[in-house]
Amino acid sequence: MTNIFCFSILANFLLAMLCTNMISSVSAGWMQAHATFYGGSDASGTMGGACGYGDLYTDGYKTNTAALSTALFNDGKSCGGCYQMVCDATKVPQWCLKGKWITITATNFCPPNYALPNDDGGWCNPPRPHFDMAQPAFETIAIYRAGIVPVLYRKVGCRRSGGMRFTMNGRDYFELVLISNVGGAGDLSQVWIKGSKSNKWETMSRNWGANWQSLTYLNGQSLSFKIQASNGKIKTAIDVVPSYWQFGQSFKSNINF
Repeated sequence: MTNIFCFSILANFLLAMLCTNMISSVSAGWMQAHATFYGGSDASGTMGGACGYGDLYTDGYKTNTAALSTALFNDGKSCGGCYQMVCDATKVPQWCLKGKWITITATNFCPPNYALPNDDGGWCNPPRPHFDMAQPAFETIAIYRAGIVPVLYRKVGCRRSGGMRFTMNGRDYFELVLISNVGGAGDLSQVWIKGSKSNKWETMSRNWGANWQSLTYLNGQSLSFKIQASNGKIKTAIDVVPSYWQFGQSFKSNINF
């Protein structure tokens, strides 16, 4: 019992030291921003959004998510990326939960509100870096009544369970593919597609958020994808979509970063 008690004290001490180091290490990769919350206590209001993920449970993100301001969203290129965050207790110790941190995934866009000042309601106005977090995520690091808190954040790798998911939308000659549950960097910089009747990889273009498009007729073919993450790493999913696929179906691969 004594050993367990001592281990618990040591673990809490190390966690507190970690968060203290985060707050004192802005120059070491940590950047300053602010965070608010939305979506309700069950985060039901965060489903869908500007990245196109839909059901965040199905797509592997659950409630540790956030909508990013214009400065961070980067026209959808940041969708799927992960950020480690801690409430800045050096500025608002009364609102921060001591020793707590969280890793969130970018799943939505927080639009600017130019009718309000940047520092009084227009939190997501350019050039402010801002995270509008799912409420359960916000309450992991700060007290609900705070409403808004200063945070320190840094881009980190994403840990996902299982393989990447490919959801087929669109119509003939317009395949709109949602790619989700991406590990590693999380956000993608380029995607290629190849039908089983072709030997050539076709470069897809980002339509919006995490949705990538092809204008080739690919019905009745099994589909392979080559995916490049924002850090340059590439993975290939061969024949991950079978030849009998239909629009609206999702297929999970056995690969991930």
